[in-house]
Order: sequence, then C-alpha cells, then structure tokens
Amino acid sequence: MSKYVDFSGRPFHFIGIGGIGMSALAYILAKRNLPIYGSDLKSSHITKRLQTIGVNIFSHQNAKNLELFQQTTQEQNLSLLNNSSLNIFSSNLRVNTELLIREKHNGAVQNHKEIDQLPQVVCSTAINTNNSEYRAAIELGCPIFHRSDILAALIQDYQSIAVAGTHGKTTTSSLIGLMLLETDLDPTIIIGGEVDAWKGNARLGESPYLVAEADESDGSLVKISAQIGVVTNIELDHPDHYESLEQVVETFQVFKENCQTTVGCIDCSTVRNFLQPTISYSLNSNSDADYTVDMVDSRSNITRARVWERGQKLGELQLRLLGKHNLSNALAAVAVGRLLGLEFTAIAAAIAKFEGSHRRFEYRGEYNGILFIDDYAHHPSEINATLAAARWRKNQPLTTSHLSTKHLAPRIQNKSLPIQRIVAIFQPHRYSRTQAFLSEFTKSFNDADIVIVTDIYSAGESSLGQVNGQQLAEAISSQHQQVYYQSSLESVSKFLHEVLQPGDMAIFLGAGNLNQIIPEVMAYYQKPNYQIMSSETA
Repeated sequence: MSKYVDFSGRPFHFIGIGGIGMSALAYILAKRNLPIYGSDLKSSHITKRLQTIGVNIFSHQNAKNLELFQQTTQEQNLSLLNNSSLNIFSSNLRVNTELLIREKHNGAVQNHKEIDQLPQVVCSTAINTNNSEYRAAIELGCPIFHRSDILAALIQDYQSIAVAGTHGKTTTSSLIGLMLLETDLDPTIIIGGEVDAWKGNARLGESPYLVAEADESDGSLVKISAQIGVVTNIELDHPDHYESLEQVVETFQVFKENCQTTVGCIDCSTVRNFLQPTISYSLNSNSDADYTVDMVDSRSNITRARVWERGQKLGELQLRLLGKHNLSNALAAVAVGRLLGLEFTAIAAAIAKFEGSHRRFEYRGEYNGILFIDDYAHHPSEINATLAAARWRKNQPLTTSHLSTKHLAPRIQNKSLPIQRIVAIFQPHRYSRTQAFLSEFTKSFNDADIVIVTDIYSAGESSLGQVNGQQLAEAISSQHQQVYYQSSLESVSKFLHEVLQPGDMAIFLGAGNLNQIIPEVMAYYQKPNYQIMSSETA
C-alpha cells in the first residue's frame, strides 16, 4: 500500500464525501482537475455543489461502488452504470464515465487516464472500520488515507497557514482567507464552515498561499507542517479521544514544532504557559504580547478597537462580529497579515468586510419580532462566549448594522426591535463530552433568560447509560431558574410554538442537527395571526 498521496492523476474516492471537512478536500482536488468520486448516505447542497464541478457521487456506501475502478472497457463500465442496484446522485455519471473511457482510449487528456487504476480511498474518523465500502477498499488493496493525510499533503504543496485551536478555528481561518483574498494574494482556502465570500467551505486560488483549518479532535494535528501555525486556545474538548488536557497540550506542542512560525493567543493560559508561541496576541493591553488592543468599543453596534504592534500604534480595527472571542480571532488575522508583510490599512479594510461564517451566530430570520440565530457552540466555553455576545445585544436597538445586510430579510429593514429575552435552545453533542463537562455545562447558560435542552446528539457514539439530555437539563436547573427539557426535535418545535414571543432572541446551539427545525419554527411565526402590527415595531 502506498504511503504517499498521489496528486499526479490517480483517482480519489471519498467515503462520506458530504462531510464538511471531506467535501472541502474533494472540492480542491476536483478543481485541480483530478478525477474525484465519492459516496454519501444523503444528498445535500454540499454534494450538489461538488457535482456541478464534475464529482461523481454514489448515494449509498456499498462495496459495489468500487467496482467502477475495476472495469477497463466501455461496455463493462456501462453495464455497471445500468445496474439498477446502484443509485447514483449525479445524472452526469454515465456521460462522465463514457468520456473518461474515450479519453483513456484516445490518450487525449492526461488527468483521467487512470480510470482502470484502483483509487486512493479517503475516510474520516466518522467511518467505522466495519463499513462495507471501507472493507472492500482494503480487500482490493486500495491506498487508504485519513482525511488529515490529504490535508497534510496539500499543506505541503503550498506556503500554508494552518489555524488550530479548540475554539475559533473556522472564524479565524475565514478571516485570514478573506484578508488574503481582499489583498489580491488569491489564496486556496480549506475550512470547516461555509462562507459566502467564496460560496462554500473551499476555494482554489492560483497563488502559493493556502489557508486551512487544522483539527485536533482525533490527534491528527500532529501530521500538519505549515509555514505559519495559528493557535487560538487549548482546552479539552474531545474526551472520546483524549484522557486529559496534558495529552491535548502534547498534540499542540508537536504541531508547534512542525510549523516554521507559531502565532498564538496568550490570553489562554495553556497557550501562554505550555506553547510559548513565536508571535503572541492578546486582548489585554497590559500584556507583553506582540499584538494587543485597547479602546474597545461596541456601543455603535460595530466592535471597534485600537491595535498595537510591539508598542507601536497600527490604527483602528472594525469588526461586524460580536464578542471578545471574535475580536481575538480578528487580532490573530492581523498578526498573520503583518507577518506576511501586509499594510495594516489593507488588513483592516478586509476584516471590516467579513460577514461571518455559517452557523457562527448566523442570522436566520426575524418573524413576529422574534430573532432566530443559529450557532455551532457545543462546548461550555463556546456557549459562554456566544451567550455573552447575545447578552450585550439585549435591550439595545436592533438595526441593520447589527447584522450582515446580505442576510437581512427585507421586512425588517430600517426597523428597530429591542431584545427582551434570550432563549437558548441546546442540543448536547456526544455522550462523552456531556458526561465529561456536566459540571461546566451547568454554569454556561447564565446569560440566557430561558434554557431549553433536548436529548444528546450521539455523533455515532454509543450511550453507556451514564448521562442523557434530561439529566443535563436537571443539572443546569440547579444554576438556572427557567430550564425545560424536551426529548425530541419535534417536541422542541412544539414547545417553541408556545413559549416564544415578540422581543425574543432564539439561539439554537449545538453541532448536531438541531438547526433543522429552525425553518419550521420560523414558518409557524410567519402565519398571519402572528404578524406584529407595523405601529408596534416602527
């Protein structure tokens, strides 16, 4: 089995291609004109985006998916395609396969000449070793790579900036990506979220620069060797993989050793004490960090701060995102930009344009005077930060400058709605995380007026019977007066029909599938009998 990722033209086959990390890699490889195939259990806007650039996707994870690569004649491939047992998302697969065969026989196009060669199979940690497609790949002798192996190989291909940390990776890498894009450095970008500026979770640039989000969750961070490594913070967040914070620190220390330069936030004591980054940043103006801020002001609905570089004033930074954590993320981008030789005025202009990543305090709509927000927060620290940002907004005039006008519904333009209550709807993510941080979760919702907890999203974990959603709700209620448990997403929807009222900010928190109910709840409050009279909201 090959130990090296081959980018010269050999096909790739992604098992679970629709995942946020897997799809970003598949997109970059497809845009590099490599033959890309994959499978997933359901269609989504992500898989459809891949199909538009020529990726062929099977709708089942099945050993037969790999038969395509064993066929070497047009008739054999067409026979496979006509097999009714194979449901394929892409209606273009037949055409694409015929084209690949013709190109192979004619020798006209180099990129697709190896259709008869076994593919390089890519999996994520989410793929179980008993998966039939995975087992078939092993039996066939396909080179098999973890998702992180492909990312590490791509990072080696570029002058790369890898953004790591327990929290803030997606926002920070998105900020850096936009900064490079706006300053005409034309970067390749691979992140774990979707950004409107490049219409997804990845873009292929033509410059030597690559900005990538580097995940520590399964220990694969140690494979990453980047020119610049960014560390936003270090906490224990994945007790399913790590037994202690010390193990997490060891992973980040290897990452630091592998990177030429490390940029780190020393507001995190773990980064400060155990990582000692090459270049440091901090929101504490009295710290000895290389980059600091003062004169922080959010009163005008835009976060403003004065930025200092090693004791020298750089100028003012403006940010549309809420919360100190996002100001810290922006300061990391400033540090990277300056390291790359960018002028601060250009950096600040780019950051001022950033509208956020999807599922990071993402505005979803406003109906009946109720503001709907979707947020990925699932760790106690993330929930604390998100709700603290929401608390700042409470009782302040809600104008279009609070939110990206690109996402605002026309009906609330030029209106001002005070927020009376913060309603936090939380779906715990993983049994192991819920059990490990049960005490911390109880203290994470102090900035919410009402807390609604549903059952745990397993993310493939088996319940050991140690904790469930109801027990978490009861634990939170020891610190909070209004906590309600709803066992299913359907019951959460029905409960929200009863409890929400004008002036509420409903924040859906979690990394699972809780946000699937947002459209239905919003639709309920769009009914005519729930519309607020214009005189009440003018």
